[in-house]
Amino acid sequence: MILNKEDILVLDQRYRTSFINSIAGFRQAVLVGTKSADGKTNLAIFNSLIHLGSNPALFGLISRPETVTRDTLRNILDTKEYTLNYIKSSHYEKAHQTSARYETGISEFEKAGFKEMYHPICGAPFAEDAVVKIAMKFEQRIDIRINGTVLIIGSVVQIEIDDSLVEPDGFVSLSEAEILISQGLDAYFVAKTVGRLPYAKPTV
Repeated sequence: MILNKEDILVLDQRYRTSFINSIAGFRQAVLVGTKSADGKTNLAIFNSLIHLGSNPALFGLISRPETVTRDTLRNILDTKEYTLNYIKSSHYEKAHQTSARYETGISEFEKAGFKEMYHPICGAPFAEDAVVKIAMKFEQRIDIRINGTVLIIGSVVQIEIDDSLVEPDGFVSLSEAEILISQGLDAYFVAKTVGRLPYAKPTV
């Protein structure tokens, strides 16, 4: 199969969405926890987490266009706080359920079966079962004009992770905890380590 830009544009919309989303490859599945200004909690699965820098520690998330109400985006912009939660692959069905379009004010924590957890450093809720819990502070919004999506940039406030997953050099072995990863909009996997290599230098 060879598809050029014009071929892709004329594909059936649902087929095109599935095709382009899944061909982008395997990505981290992360549950984003937020709380609205009036105290309503929200939990939503994202597969667009981006590492933007380590000093300061910055992550990005892509939010879909605001053609409908985006509770996660609105809560982040209103409160400036949110959490990133990495969960075990065994919770993939619950995680997927957070993508359902519940009415504003209905908590996905309750509907999907995740328990809220709080830490004094962050007003947004964590998923108690998460293997990695990251408290985030909103820093910048970048509107992507070409398709209406929004890049949310946040700084890391706190990371909670089991010591056993962190190797002596700082590498985090997420595969050891069978962290959930995703492909496309509805397929879920676990990662398997192929190997680690030393810093690459030019060969003679």
